[in-house]
Amino acid sequence: MVPPIKSADERSGECDPDSSRELVIIREVYDSDSPHEKFECELETALANATETIVIEPARLGDETSRWISVGNCIHKTSVLSGLTGIMFALAYPDKPLIYFPISCLSLVSTSVYVLSWQGDPCCKYQVESNPANLPRLRGLNSSSPVVLVRRDDSRRKILQSIVTLSSIFFSSVNLYYNHR
Repeated sequence: MVPPIKSADERSGECDPDSSRELVIIREVYDSDSPHEKFECELETALANATETIVIEPARLGDETSRWISVGNCIHKTSVLSGLTGIMFALAYPDKPLIYFPISCLSLVSTSVYVLSWQGDPCCKYQVESNPANLPRLRGLNSSSPVVLVRRDDSRRKILQSIVTLSSIFFSSVNLYYNHR
């Protein structure tokens, strides 16, 4: 069963704070003087309301949003993978700090960037859903290729990132200390 859909056509006002928490469709309707600002306002409202699924029909807004989420994913993956690589090199080659210490520092810098500039963004709770099997059956869309954002719990992901980064810095620092005392 498809949940009731609230669209720009059915809402009153510029940005309705009482949007549906299950599904919001940001329709590509050009009926005002500044439609792009209206689309962005609708997206911000849906993100702030922690809507489970957001369908973005306007191509430009969908593209910008999916790229922004990709940047956050890239920062997170860089942090975790460099942290794991730093741990592996610190354990495998404890006498070569020029290999593992910069990699561990990259993990620390990436985690810091993620925590300071990305973690507070409401987009960090969403992922772009591209698997058609996982998409809800949506009828009546104006766009043939909308961007679908799905809210995901990212607490385990943040804990993993923090543990890997701290472990990487710990192993690197301990090896550096014992090799250069």
